[in-house]
Amino acid sequence: MTRGPAGVHRRLRVGACLSLSGEYARFGTQAARGLEAWQSLDGGAELIIADDRSDPGTLHAALPQIAARCDVLLGPYSTRLARVAGRLAARAGWLLWNHGGAGDDVGTAHLGHVVSVLAPASRYAAPFLQHLAATRCDVRLWVAHGRGSFGKQVAAGAEASARQAGISTARLGRDSVLPPPGPPGPWDLFSAGSFEEDVDIIGRARAARRPPRAVCAVAAGVREFGAAGLDARGVFGVGQWFPGAAPAPELGPAEAAFLAAYRARTGAVPDYPAVQAAAAATLAAHCTRQAGGSARDLLWAAALALDTRTMFGGFRIRPADGLQVGHEAVLVRWSAQGPSLIEPGTAPAA
Repeated sequence: MTRGPAGVHRRLRVGACLSLSGEYARFGTQAARGLEAWQSLDGGAELIIADDRSDPGTLHAALPQIAARCDVLLGPYSTRLARVAGRLAARAGWLLWNHGGAGDDVGTAHLGHVVSVLAPASRYAAPFLQHLAATRCDVRLWVAHGRGSFGKQVAAGAEASARQAGISTARLGRDSVLPPPGPPGPWDLFSAGSFEEDVDIIGRARAARRPPRAVCAVAAGVREFGAAGLDARGVFGVGQWFPGAAPAPELGPAEAAFLAAYRARTGAVPDYPAVQAAAAATLAAHCTRQAGGSARDLLWAAALALDTRTMFGGFRIRPADGLQVGHEAVLVRWSAQGPSLIEPGTAPAA
């Protein structure tokens, strides 16, 4: 609740533009359903959601209208759209809670105007590289990325993590002949593209005359990968969250309660886009209620003061540049029963 005129309490208004249609609808819709599940558990919030149609122009027109009606403003899904939202927030003096754009630049481009709950793109591959370094001694890793800057940032981070682990890497073009050139022997693959790009390169790599020994992709971090038409068994995925990955939360709903609320609405288990949106709403609502208002400077100060956990995982903002340093990506591996959480450095079950 927040205070209205004459001290009257009213429901906290939480607004977001999300991709309910268009290119990003697969995960924007999950984020919307995640917010609805969070609202049912919070009990003191009103949701206002508009469809940005996965289009920067539509977002540019719609977000100011949402911001004018809300106490808390959540960002869109996708790094591309989150950049647009961040620029708008900086120009208008808003505080935007970023749950959908993991590009490294999104969280740090507009200091004091964007609070990101996400592990940045450059840290996505870290758990997979830790796993390879701990379980194999003869790794030759080929890294592929998609057309957008998000994939390039993930790939650059994978190479940096590999260097720290003593693993040699080489870049692989999206249309490269597979297996890649070089001496015969085992090779491993990490891919950071769009969902469709990752599915394509994994399919081609596993159909090659000498398929990779280990395959990991961003797309394999969500359950929809199992319906992509591939044999998903053995594929590793990286993402922002998986059931059971985070300790018990200090703020917001417990994981079990959220999963039950989400399942009641959708009949499904959520992927991380739904949970990260709910975590952003949890943190934003907490800061707004603690601050006693929705002014940008009050909310920014409240966010910087937090070192906490939600069901999504850790949250801590680095004051110097706004980078999220409390949350880390997770690693899963697919079997015939679906994806399961893998602790880096442990050998997964067959």
